[in-house]
Amino acid sequence: MKKLKLFALTAVALMGASGVANAETAMLASDDFVGISFWLVSMVMLASTAFFFLEAGNVAAGWRTSIIVSGLVTGIAFIHYMYMRDVWVMTGESPTVYRYIDWLITVPLLMIEFYLVLAAVGKANSGIFWRLLIGTVVMLVGGYLGEAGYINATLGFVIGMAGWFYILYEVFSGEAGKAAAKSGNKALVTAFGAMRMIVTVGWAIYPLGYVFGYLTGGVDADSLNVIYNIADLLNKTAFGLIIWAAAMQSGGRKAK
Repeated sequence: MKKLKLFALTAVALMGASGVANAETAMLASDDFVGISFWLVSMVMLASTAFFFLEAGNVAAGWRTSIIVSGLVTGIAFIHYMYMRDVWVMTGESPTVYRYIDWLITVPLLMIEFYLVLAAVGKANSGIFWRLLIGTVVMLVGGYLGEAGYINATLGFVIGMAGWFYILYEVFSGEAGKAAAKSGNKALVTAFGAMRMIVTVGWAIYPLGYVFGYLTGGVDADSLNVIYNIADLLNKTAFGLIIWAAAMQSGGRKAK
């Protein structure tokens, strides 16, 4: 366990050093609220990564993978947010491509968390894994193609929404939702319900931003970036904290 914590601290230190190096190449103006939002999110992601990696050794073995994946999500997001901040500061343009690269890595990992928490109590199967993964890829690819202008923005929105609705069906009424309800594990049921609310309510911010940013107008690039940044901050860290709380409730803190 000491080796795991040493690895976690080393990984976080390396990410932090990388962030400092990037910060030296692009100065952040005190009145650049969009740039400040990128910086704020990156710092919270770094702190979250340290927390999840260090706590992975304090939970029952069945939950450990879920906690580590939570740390990977925030760690990957930290690296991307540092880079996106630099792109914004140096060019003044929205880092759409790099944001979707981040999402294409971290969002599937978040969806896999549904599978992992079910696996922690022996209620998962590979079908749940693949259905959630496919729904996520459809949602993200449709959204990116529409935002980047490769296809009609409305068509991209429709494809992305179809993927999102497929995910919602799976976690509410599909096999994943039914497995959680029948698990008999109070901690899992509570965590699964909270995670579903994040995917339903928290993720609703993204299509709303898409609509007002690319379909109807009314939201400029500055506002859209801040909206996306805040949504990422809340959704990614909250997801991991919910899983950590369930792990602690289910197995308690391991003795040192």
